[in-house]
Amino acid sequence: MSNHAWILLGLFLFVLLLTVKPLGAYIANVMEGRCRLAGKIESPIYRLCGIRQDEEMGWLTYAFAILIFNFLGVLAVYALQRLQADLPLNPQAFPSVSPDSAFNTAISFATNTNWQGYVGEATMSYLTQMLALAVQNFFSAATGIVVVIALIRGFARHSAKTVGNAWVDLTRITLHVLLPISIIYAVFLTGQGVIQNFDAYKEVTTLEVTSFETPKLDDAGQPLKDEQGAVVTEPAQTQTQTLAMGPVASQEAIKMLGTNGGGFMNANSAHPYENPTPLSNFIQMLSIFLIPGALCFTFGRMVGDTRQGWAVLAAMTLMFVALAYAAMHFEQQANPLLTQLGVDPASGNMEGKETRFGIAESGLFATITTLASCGAVNAMHDSFTPLGGLVPLIDMQLGEVVFGGVGTGLYGMLVFAILAVFVAGLMIGRTPEYLGKKIEAFEMKMVSIAILVTPLLVLLGTAIAVMTVDGRAGIANPGAHGFSEILYAFTSAANNNGSAFAGLSANTPFYNVMLGIAMWFGRFGVIVPVLAIAGSLAAKKRIAVGAGTLPTHGPLFVTLLIGTVLLVGLLNYVPALALGPVIEHLVLGAAH
Repeated sequence: MSNHAWILLGLFLFVLLLTVKPLGAYIANVMEGRCRLAGKIESPIYRLCGIRQDEEMGWLTYAFAILIFNFLGVLAVYALQRLQADLPLNPQAFPSVSPDSAFNTAISFATNTNWQGYVGEATMSYLTQMLALAVQNFFSAATGIVVVIALIRGFARHSAKTVGNAWVDLTRITLHVLLPISIIYAVFLTGQGVIQNFDAYKEVTTLEVTSFETPKLDDAGQPLKDEQGAVVTEPAQTQTQTLAMGPVASQEAIKMLGTNGGGFMNANSAHPYENPTPLSNFIQMLSIFLIPGALCFTFGRMVGDTRQGWAVLAAMTLMFVALAYAAMHFEQQANPLLTQLGVDPASGNMEGKETRFGIAESGLFATITTLASCGAVNAMHDSFTPLGGLVPLIDMQLGEVVFGGVGTGLYGMLVFAILAVFVAGLMIGRTPEYLGKKIEAFEMKMVSIAILVTPLLVLLGTAIAVMTVDGRAGIANPGAHGFSEILYAFTSAANNNGSAFAGLSANTPFYNVMLGIAMWFGRFGVIVPVLAIAGSLAAKKRIAVGAGTLPTHGPLFVTLLIGTVLLVGLLNYVPALALGPVIEHLVLGAAH
């Protein structure tokens, strides 16, 4: 790995760790109702909505509220897309979105996945981008955070029947955390050059003439085909280009901060209107991990032992550094086939990357966005080397618990922590306990469901896709790489990431429906068991620490936690990885 890459990684970690304590303490204060201005701002909202602020919920009622809230979000986003053609703020007069694409997108944004099978600037009106997609970015991010807060309360409380009020929690995290930071962030982005307007798209004259091939048409305006059925083309030139406009900065801010990832533009954060400078690129990477990192301190603060939060953060950081090193290292290796053609091997693999960022920034961004449930990209993962592309796949298949999404990463890691103390208890013949709460049969059943639901969705969905005609029809690159594209798509959907190996044509009824199902159950198939764990733990009495209690704040526990994540979270996928990126790497080496 180059010196530049090491400096970049070190600087990123330094700035990130500086923010953990102050932001984590602030989130704890907000969620515990200790903000001075909170009451004055929140009270009118509660009166308007008929919410009783002091009335808390059991875990089942809390889960039902979360499901209803997000289901209504799906309906709203779907309706806005289907009615788009008849609604205002549509200067390009885009038609309404097709039913299957609207279905997929509605679930995608409600589940914090933000998978995009469409071209944003050629499909969505300004109203849809703002009222449907950007608003849902706030709500889906808030959902992940309040679920982990409920789980933290389960550890912190004892002999309690409630885990909080879902409506109050959603209001507080949106008003006092996500909204103010997003406003400041959007102003910064506009200063860097991210656009924010309601102008119609602009037709501009380019400095150079662009030559390209265009289909040759018959008298009826249909493409001509040769004897083999291939479309006949003819040379053409143009010196004009259409530049998309729109309210980009406001959506970009919450897209990154809320680990959503859905870009206003199809090229996402590789587009200069979304990510124009190296500084904006660094801040975007930082913002993805900002809240997930801070929530670790929030966890320690709310359970009354900050060492617990630092231990979880240490486990996340160690795994992140190893994976970031791997991604940047593999991308700095040149493609051996291009080397044979005279490409300098020292240049690394620049295919699919923006020259204004380079290999280190692209490799680090890819690692961060796939470890978090973000999915924003500043380079095309489909163009990574086989082993370079393997790293983002592994990142997601770990369950996105290494920092992970806002809230989702921490509650996923706490699920693995419960499993880790259970395994440790079996090894020493002692009833497992974590933070003074006994881990019993019910908790382990819920942990098993939460851990196994995503591998089941990923592997079953991939198997169906490769066995059906509709599934194989979307593959642009046959062989091992085509399999990797499908595996990546279902991994991204079920783990609510949203990034893609762009070679797969996924905007079809088959993939829109299949991936939509994977996204919904990948999100709420984990949230419901986590809330069940929260309710069960809250009802338990706290056990005093004894001589045989496993310390869960030291190096031994950090090592045990990392081992549990790697062994349980990743082993399910090893055979599938062998069929995709591993065999592709071996074939590439054999060709060399």
